[in-house]
Amino acid sequence: MTVPAVELELAPPPRKADIVNVASVPQRSPFRYPGGKTWLVPKLRRWLGSAPARPAVFVEPFAGGATCSLTAAFERLAEEVVMVELDESVAAVWETVLGGGAEDLARRILSFRLTGDTVREELAREPADAGERAFQTVLRNRVNRGGILAPGAGLIKEGENGKGLRSRWYPETLARRIRDIDRVKDRITFVKGDGLEVMRRYAGRADAVFLVDPPYTAGGKSAGARLYAHNALDHGALFSLCGTVRGDFLMTYDNAAEVRGLAERHGFDTEAVAMKNTHHAEMNELLIGRDLSWVRG
Repeated sequence: MTVPAVELELAPPPRKADIVNVASVPQRSPFRYPGGKTWLVPKLRRWLGSAPARPAVFVEPFAGGATCSLTAAFERLAEEVVMVELDESVAAVWETVLGGGAEDLARRILSFRLTGDTVREELAREPADAGERAFQTVLRNRVNRGGILAPGAGLIKEGENGKGLRSRWYPETLARRIRDIDRVKDRITFVKGDGLEVMRRYAGRADAVFLVDPPYTAGGKSAGARLYAHNALDHGALFSLCGTVRGDFLMTYDNAAEVRGLAERHGFDTEAVAMKNTHHAEMNELLIGRDLSWVRG
């Protein structure tokens, strides 16, 4: 695919008004996820609030840490939330938490005595069941550098304030989040599988909306391959699919020339938005949809 450089040479400047500090947004997910979408929560509320009626179904085909799905469920932004994840380890967490195993997982987290030796011993074991896999996934997510779950990721060394492996291990907080999710699990349907396939199931419904946050492998970006075990994605097919859905959609992408070219080719609206991460570093991402006037309003 060749995109004329003259059309896409310059990226649109991000909106710096109303930059969201993620520390101000309720933390719902037990994951600390690369590319997490806590910054998107206020815009998610505005997007769904701009609709003439509350959506019947909110679909997140690449759920990952599922910040947006959890927000939609907790705040009743849709009647039903459908979250999809292909990665076996991440899926084990959601299957456990949403499938009746939340309390057991919370207790396991609270009782685990974290040391370098216990972490290495636990992560070296072959999990006996989905519950054990879920615990190992949460543990790995919390003790690996950057929360990266992809093969080859290393453990935290110095960590925050020299705390090492304990830097991101907050057992009471994790247990509380898991128990909170358990209380709203009847609003959430989890699907382990292909996000595009699930999108197709709901594509014909005018009362369904889609929050699409794929791995960042478009535009020659290597972050998706480095951060996610399942990162292969036909971005052109994804854009084409979004163009066929009857309901509304909102996509988030890295602000890359190839992505902007895909959006232009499909007649989609785009808006670069600024955000701050948990370290207060300013970053920007690209929102894509049919009509993003609600962002500018």
